[in-house]
Amino acid sequence: MAVRDSNGNELKDGDTVVVIKDLKVKGSSSGLKRGTVVKNIRLTGNEDEIEGRTDKIKGLVLRTEFLKKA
Repeated sequence: MAVRDSNGNELKDGDTVVVIKDLKVKGSSSGLKRGTVVKNIRLTGNEDEIEGRTDKIKGLVLRTEFLKKA
């Protein structure tokens, strides 16, 4: 299973990605702004999703179509 970002770059556990679009986060009053860095990602069983954390929000599950490798 190859997990790829919006540009087609392959992602691996521990990579750093950048959000390319403002995103609303369910259950949080704040969202993710474009350019937010998500460090030390973990791959899930689904090739379209990754798990990560930011400074303010922990336990995020993000779709790879909104990310690019940093």
